[in-house]
Parts: sequence; C-alpha cells; structure tokens
Amino acid sequence: MRSPWASQPGRRLAGSRGSVTAEFAVVMPALFLVLALCLGAVNLVGQQLRLSDAAADAARAAGRGDDAARVRALVARAVPGAALGLATRGEFVCADLSSQTAFGLGGFGVRMTASSCALAGGL
Repeated sequence: MRSPWASQPGRRLAGSRGSVTAEFAVVMPALFLVLALCLGAVNLVGQQLRLSDAAADAARAAGRGDDAARVRALVARAVPGAALGLATRGEFVCADLSSQTAFGLGGFGVRMTASSCALAGGL
C-alpha cells in the first residue's frame, strides 16, 4: 500500500533530502579524473606524432648528406629536448629519437621513441 503523501506532486520524502548533493560530490572527482586522463592521452598522441615526423625529417636530411649539427638543429626545432641517434644500416641512414614526456596532472614521465630510415645519398 502506498502512502498518500508519496503520491502528491512536489512533496519529498524526508529520507532523500541531500542525496543529489552527495551523489554529485562522489561523481565529480571521478569525472575530472577521466577528463584528465583523456587530455593526457591526447597530449601523448600529439607528442608521438611530432617525434615520428621529426625522425622522418632527420633521416631524410641525413640521407641527403646534411651534417650532423644541421640534423640535430632540425630535431631540436621540432621536438625540444629529444635525444637523436644516427646510424647507417646498409644503404640506409636511420634516425632514432627519444623524448621524455609528462603525462597527466601528476607529471608522470613517459619515455617515447620513434625511428625512421631513408636511403643514403638520396636527392
């Protein structure tokens, strides 16, 4: 049997007062955490793309015969703080890049790497 008071519009039960506020207080930190993780993941993807592009540019420049200082300057412009390694593998010149990137609000470090090769002596 239902209470006659519960069926009246605009009437609240005494036990449910403040429950929306409590639920909101529990959900909001979780929502902010998910948002921070998503933004951190987008930052990591962007950094990986910059690193891959810089590795390809460095390999092409080294394959054309540019000196190492010019290749390092090219990488430093694209990804500041990235470490560059150049190696010759048969007919190819390969550029290996690595960079430390902060992830999320806590600034946790993630090491990212990218590698690219180009034909040596190319135009």
